[in-house]
Amino acid sequence: MSTRSARPSRPRPPDRPAATYELTFLPGLADVVQSEVADVLGARTPVLIVPGREDSMLVRHSGRPDALLALRTVVASSQVLSFPVPRPRSLASGEYFPAIVDAVVLSARIDGARAFRFEAAGSDSSVFQRLGVQLAHATGLRQEHDPTEDVGAVVLRFRRTPQVDPAGPRPEGWDVLVRLGSRPSSARAWRVADYPGAVNATIAAAIVRLAGVGAGDRVVNLMCGSGTLLIERLLAGPAASAVGVDVSAEAVAAARANVAAAGLGDRLSLVTADIADETWWPSVPADLVLADPPWGTLTGSHANNEDAHQEVLRVAHAITRPGARLAVLTHEVKVMDRVLRGTALWRERAEVRVFQKGHHPRIYLLARAD
Repeated sequence: MSTRSARPSRPRPPDRPAATYELTFLPGLADVVQSEVADVLGARTPVLIVPGREDSMLVRHSGRPDALLALRTVVASSQVLSFPVPRPRSLASGEYFPAIVDAVVLSARIDGARAFRFEAAGSDSSVFQRLGVQLAHATGLRQEHDPTEDVGAVVLRFRRTPQVDPAGPRPEGWDVLVRLGSRPSSARAWRVADYPGAVNATIAAAIVRLAGVGAGDRVVNLMCGSGTLLIERLLAGPAASAVGVDVSAEAVAAARANVAAAGLGDRLSLVTADIADETWWPSVPADLVLADPPWGTLTGSHANNEDAHQEVLRVAHAITRPGARLAVLTHEVKVMDRVLRGTALWRERAEVRVFQKGHHPRIYLLARAD
């Protein structure tokens, strides 16, 4: 009896050495970010919340660095290079400089960046000037000096090495943090049309995760503005149907442009109407309602916000089925608390406080009371 020789198996590519990355996010969203890290990078990914910081965590990841760009609740992801040097001038030495060059080149290749920029105390000093010239020569990238320009350049931050790491204690020295890609993760490529009071995209992504993503969900976005919540929901996963409604034709036009840029034009419908106008209400009850009522600084009127919040709760109840969920983002915390105490339509499941540029909006997760 003849036998066939076993076909040699293809050698498995070696694992990429694990590297440390810093994830920055809006304070208040640490739990949501950590949950997304487990889903995207793997449940066993080592994670360390940096002591004394409410806006960053360190992770160890051995896969492709650009995999971290799939994290939608993160403001930015940066590779952390730690060097046992007493001062930044030593980073230009042949022993350490090639690692910085490799990280910058890798980051630039992610989205074709053509420039880099330093963020460091004393970045205009002779030490950083020499380092910039040396890095430009080694990478072929130009150095950008405008600190107000946050899109289009690989950003390098410099700091003394914190004595914490998912891999264990680190020696004293200096860190170089190289942001992945030429733009923050929070700067969505689909946002081609801005609109006053638009929801921060990472907050919108957090709301979507907290509210839950079901392929069979019928989703309605009340007061949709320029479409951030609705877009983030559909980018997170399929839905049975999705509708966005806003009384402002200008807002709906902005939403339409953003939806098209996100490639979602055939997956949802946009309506220009007052949310209380029953002519647009869906014929099949919704499972999930998302809402971001105006709060009187950029849009809406503070004096009318209690009525607006009551209307959101009333309409959301009227267009949903039993067991439906409602997620509301609002800066009017006292108003929302008062309105919730005065209604029997919805019961509160959770409340998440977020800190964003001097504002403290809250995410309310509600369940339909039946």
